[in-house]
Amino acid sequence: MTGDTSPQTLIQTLGQHRLVLMEGGRAVIEYMAGMHMCHSGGVVQGGFVTGWIDAAMAHAVMSSAGRDVAPMSLDVKVSFFAPARPGLVVAEGWIEKGGKSTCFTEGVLRDGQGNVLAKASSTIRLIPLAKVEAGSRAALA
Repeated sequence: MTGDTSPQTLIQTLGQHRLVLMEGGRAVIEYMAGMHMCHSGGVVQGGFVTGWIDAAMAHAVMSSAGRDVAPMSLDVKVSFFAPARPGLVVAEGWIEKGGKSTCFTEGVLRDGQGNVLAKASSTIRLIPLAKVEAGSRAALA
């Protein structure tokens, strides 16, 4: 595998503008949706919408479980209410119910005016970061 696989590259790909909040089982992240993320006359592709909310839910888990834990999504369900368009969008995630190995999270994506564009729920497995990193190193070898 070649290329830059750093977390910074993922942040850039998703268009992360600012991490607003990450504490107490909640996270808020601002993204800048660009035309390069769009199809059909300026509608952001649903994978970006899903990724934004998924990242907010994962950050919510990390705010509670710590940075030595990798939040691994077991499932993500997204309901799309309105199209996301280029410009500022805000993803918010929170822990609905948390445990030692599994968390149930919810999230929402809003446009810059506060209109709800999508909502999501996810089941997240908490895996030690060292174990995840070791598996990735082995896969790249």
